[in-house]
Amino acid sequence: VQLQASGGGLVQAGGSLRLSCVAQRTILSSFSVADMGWYRQAPGKQRELVAIIHGNGDTNYADSAKGRFTISRNSAKKTVSLQMNSLNPGDTAVYYCYMLRDGTPYWGQGTLVTVSS
Repeated sequence: VQLQASGGGLVQAGGSLRLSCVAQRTILSSFSVADMGWYRQAPGKQRELVAIIHGNGDTNYADSAKGRFTISRNSAKKTVSLQMNSLNPGDTAVYYCYMLRDGTPYWGQGTLVTVSS
């Protein structure tokens, strides 16, 4: 499995970004039941969960993301997206796409999000 993330960049506070991640080298049926999510790691901090969407469509969000971020998946395209609104400098981090399949975690390469004040 290879996860390819994109969509990061520089945005002003209050702005929006949409991150996308495509799962490569995995069959559709395997992707459809996997948990997909986004983690982030800010400089000097531990990696933390931002949002996750389970194979059944249920979602979980970090408190910091609730009401501002929306995670979604397109199983036909094997993609997971994270729509981020009302961004603030505290959201600055490298964002990592994540997949949990059959108990095995997979990580994307990370995409940098920088929010200027």
